Amino acid sequence: MAFQGKEFTPEMKQLIVNLKQHFVEEKKAGKTVSTKNATGRVALGLGIGEATVKRIMAAHKQQEKIVVIEEKERGKPPYRLSHNLQPVIREFIRKKNLKGQKIDAEQIREYLLEKHSVEIPMSTFLRSLNRLGFTYGVGKRRTALKEQDYVVLARRRYLRRKIGNRNNDGSLKRPEVYLDETYINKNHSDQFTWYLEEDGPWVNKPSGKGPRVIVVHAITVNGWVDNAQLVFDANRRTGDYHGQMNWGNFSKWFKTQLLPNIPDNSLIILDNARYHNVFVEDAFPVSTTRKEALCDWLERNGIPWTADMLKPELYELCKRLAPTPEYKLDQIAKAAGHSILRTPQYHPELQPIETCWGVMKNYMAAHCDFTMKNFREQLPFAFGKVKPRTCKSLVAKVVKQEEKYWTEDSRLYEEIKGDNGMFS
Repeated sequence: MAFQGKEFTPEMKQLIVNLKQHFVEEKKAGKTVSTKNATGRVALGLGIGEATVKRIMAAHKQQEKIVVIEEKERGKPPYRLSHNLQPVIREFIRKKNLKGQKIDAEQIREYLLEKHSVEIPMSTFLRSLNRLGFTYGVGKRRTALKEQDYVVLARRRYLRRKIGNRNNDGSLKRPEVYLDETYINKNHSDQFTWYLEEDGPWVNKPSGKGPRVIVVHAITVNGWVDNAQLVFDANRRTGDYHGQMNWGNFSKWFKTQLLPNIPDNSLIILDNARYHNVFVEDAFPVSTTRKEALCDWLERNGIPWTADMLKPELYELCKRLAPTPEYKLDQIAKAAGHSILRTPQYHPELQPIETCWGVMKNYMAAHCDFTMKNFREQLPFAFGKVKPRTCKSLVAKVVKQEEKYWTEDSRLYEEIKGDNGMFS
């Protein structure tokens, strides 16, 4: 961009002064300067941080490709990471762990900024790392970020069942069905556009996201499950779509649209949304259960207790003697000859249907004219973009990821935990 004839701001003038003074000092010192670290040299010359230089260059490179028109949302920084970034972060940390290299939060933020042009507030990032099950501690060789035991165990249990469902030739012993829910807003559109520089990046685009629809569906390796599509209007335009679903809606779809249309003896794979995990009526009480309910539960199950026991004592008694609780969904599936398998939390890369949603949303964004009429007309074509070969390819990709986790987890645990590691 040329600056001839344009007024420089005081900040721009100060950067020029900083750079000139830096070059003068170099000349006086008469030293030879290496240009290998271009980022560091620019930061030193301008008197700014390297992270600032990286952030500006990342934005510049993105603009060179195509112009982004996106208003910054008002209010507080985001509370959690996009699920698309979760596998990226996990992969980066695992690579460093396998090499025995030190890794901390700042390194990951710089990596996301430089490689993916994503800048995340540190407070949000630290919360998200904790939520994803990472901790900062001493490994076998050095201090580094590493996955907590409960994350590894959950993934291990899941993979053991998935791998156990495969024959030696890679074929499945039981058909696998992946189900999930998502949402699409009426005004969901491409954030990129071409424009004349003198006009500026202005397009006639609504400021809001518009009405939202919830989509529920399922796939197998052969494509969408026939007659299992459910699309309905959300009653709110904001917030997580999980808050707009409930057990009543989901269980009705599960019993009337999914189960009648999937192969016999299927393994149904889903995530841990709260309406997937509703306990049966007489399930084991939780820590928030009222004291009276704890007493009732003990009474119904013939377990002795005394009136002078405090609520923590009653709960501990329940927890110690109660059988493993069962979910309503598992009972429904079992009665129909199927079984349920839940993916480990924060592992969207193990759900191939997640990418199907991306294919659909990309199509909707490219064909958006901000009217509900067009939105409804385009939705069937968006579903049609996910073909049987798409699902076959996505499932194969997930299988490779599963095998990678399975083989790497043992190596990682030996590297981080030492000879007393859980899987060594």
